[in-house]
Amino acid sequence: MFVLAFVGLSSFALAQETNVPTKKYSVATNSFWSNWFVQVGGAYNVFYSNEQHGLGLDNNPFKAFRRDWGFGVGVGKWFTPGIGLRTKVNGVWGKAVVSENNSVNKEHGKYYWTANEQVLFNLSNLLFGYNSTRVWNFIPYLGAGVTRNCSDNIYGMGWNAGILNTWRLSKHLNIYLDLSANSLEPKTDGLKTAPGHEGKEGHSFVNYDRIITAEAGLQFNLGKSTWEKVPDVDALMAMNKEQMDALNASLRDAQNENARLKNLLANQKAGTKEVVKKELATTAQSVFFNINKSKIASRKDLVNVKEVANYAKSNGNKIVVTGYADSKTGSAAFNQKLSKARAEAVANELVKMGVSRDNIIVKAAGGVNDLSPISYNRRATVELQ
Repeated sequence: MFVLAFVGLSSFALAQETNVPTKKYSVATNSFWSNWFVQVGGAYNVFYSNEQHGLGLDNNPFKAFRRDWGFGVGVGKWFTPGIGLRTKVNGVWGKAVVSENNSVNKEHGKYYWTANEQVLFNLSNLLFGYNSTRVWNFIPYLGAGVTRNCSDNIYGMGWNAGILNTWRLSKHLNIYLDLSANSLEPKTDGLKTAPGHEGKEGHSFVNYDRIITAEAGLQFNLGKSTWEKVPDVDALMAMNKEQMDALNASLRDAQNENARLKNLLANQKAGTKEVVKKELATTAQSVFFNINKSKIASRKDLVNVKEVANYAKSNGNKIVVTGYADSKTGSAAFNQKLSKARAEAVANELVKMGVSRDNIIVKAAGGVNDLSPISYNRRATVELQ
């Protein structure tokens, strides 16, 4: 029972030192008051009235008789990293084309506001997984709402679609660019049906009024604006098994070494202690590491390393420290760097034990598959030259 308890506590301690793996597309649910945002920006509005048809007007959105300036405000909430809702209000100036007695007035101003309820789809998170520090998010949306023509005291229903782009400045502040198109009931501009389409208001799409808007501004993320990723239980279990394998390997090495030394003591006569000490020092000692880590997994591995250090100091030997990584995890370049870091970690411990840095030779073997299971290869060996 004591051994089982020790192993359990050791496994827990090792897990505490390891970064917890998470799922790419899953996050924990937040409270209703989390992940709200407010947007405020300036808008460039382009109005296409149904009255224009048959007048031969230029469709260029940058023409003065089409464009006008306005503003927009929005309040929204993300229910998941990929799905959200937004209430958006735009206004307040627009331009419509008026034709009377075959004369065209291209500068007829209108005061209006449009309110839409929209469903947001964050494709950056839906396709590539949630990332709280992602700089750019690409967010298409669809919505419907009502427009009030204040100049003519008319309400018109409509739908809209657009693309919201946000750029992260900080946890609670983004810059946004919102490109949208609104399609409104023909009556919304307060003008008559397009020439040649009289009586077809409910049947011809050409009779619908349209507003195209480009809006830029600031987004303020309120309260908790991030999500916690869900731990990957399968990966955690695999990681814990790897850690237990390393711990068991270290334990077996120690038990085998103890048995060998015990047998050596039983068969030696004079000078037994010195012989045992020499045998221990000249045998390669292993120090194990957790997956993708260069921090020593268990300080107990350094007990026999201490004997090697003492022998080297007493006899003027150099010590060779060789780092290894398992070839099944990571690229060759990554494993080469990791094996070097593991060897350096053990070399630093030898320096703390009083060994001169000039007497330590550090080698990096990279990723190997010498031992089974593969986790046993996550180690560094210490031996006399």
